[in-house]
Parts: sequence; structure tokens; C-alpha cells
Amino acid sequence: MKVQEAITIPATKEQIWRVISDIRHAHEHISAIKRLVIIEQPKEGLKGLKWQETRSMFGKDATEVMWITEAKTNEFYTTQAQSHGYDYFSEMRIISRSSQCQLIMSFEGVANSWFAKLMNVLMAKVMNQQLRKTIQADLTDIKQAVLAISHINK
Repeated sequence: MKVQEAITIPATKEQIWRVISDIRHAHEHISAIKRLVIIEQPKEGLKGLKWQETRSMFGKDATEVMWITEAKTNEFYTTQAQSHGYDYFSEMRIISRSSQCQLIMSFEGVANSWFAKLMNVLMAKVMNQQLRKTIQADLTDIKQAVLAISHINK
């Protein structure tokens, strides 16, 4: 299971980073996130940040623990989670394009258990389609938050 989506945002890398790196308040600008609790806060930066996120997925509420494994300010961060026999990896990356930027979100689920591998074979197409919709919705929400914040700061 591997999905990547992108959106163009007429803003600077710094403006986009301000929104996507503010994990503590992600539920305020990503509509699918219903609740977010910080579990571990690193002394500085994002690497090591761990949180519990409850969001609407596939029509149901799902709660997962996620953590940031790598980050470079104004460029990208990667996250990891484990659930239901899968290891999940995602990345948010900002690419500068003259007066605007492209925000790219990548997601990969690696099946580890026998059941997860079976479900992957049976449901891969449906799950990928739903993941694309979810990622597109998150990116659209992030874009709106960035534009709202950049408009306020003008």
C-alpha cells in the first residue's frame, strides 16, 4: 500500500512549515482529526515528537499513536505508526516552485501479520482509493489553513 498526493500552495516554505509542523494544533485545521494528545515532546525540534490522534477513517473513528522519525525545518518530516498488523510510514515534504510551493504527502503501509497481508491482497484497491481521498482532503485543509494564516500576517 503506497500513496502519494500533492497540492500547490501560493505561500512560502516557512508559512507552510508553520502549519504542518504545529502538530499540537493539527486538529484545528485538519477536519478529519477529531482529537490529538501529545505523548512525548522533544526538548527541541520535531524529531521524537509522539502523539495520539483520533480521526475519522473509512467512516469510523480510529485512534493511532504516531511519532516523528526525521525532520528538517522548512523541508520535510517523516512519521511512523504501528497498528492492526501494519507499519505505517508517511512524509510531508515542501518543494519550492518560484512564488508558490508544492506540499507532497506520501503514505506507505507495510503488512506484517498474516491477516494484514491477506487484507492487503483483498482490499488494496479500495484502501488506496480511500487513502488518496483522505490525503487530498488533509492537503486541502492544510492549504486553507496556510492561506488563512498568510492572509492574516499580511
